[in-house]
Amino acid sequence: MLSEKGVKMIMNKLQKKILIVLLCLCIITPIGILLPAFFNAGDAWGEWSAQTVKELVGYVPKGLEKYSDVWKAPLTDYTVKSNDKSMVHQSGYYIVSGIFGATVTYVVMLLISRLIIKNGK
Repeated sequence: MLSEKGVKMIMNKLQKKILIVLLCLCIITPIGILLPAFFNAGDAWGEWSAQTVKELVGYVPKGLEKYSDVWKAPLTDYTVKSNDKSMVHQSGYYIVSGIFGATVTYVVMLLISRLIIKNGK
């Protein structure tokens, strides 16, 4: 059986690995807009509006049609300036959005892991 110190050491190593993975994912997030721009493919894959889906496949699935207006992103297109089409700026906004999302994810996972450890005593 592991001691409390051993469990904490394992959790710290795991948390560091998770942070490294999340940081790497944040750094590569602009790929989602750079590759479609490079290949003239339009929007980033999977980030289509109901209208774009209709243009691509000829119809809008009922679920997408029903729920497409339920959630509006706080920052449309991950940017504070919707008229700024610079890839450098958009890439920066994607990275900032990724870091924000990863930070929220990390904090939630940290709280959950601490609850698990506390309840495991």
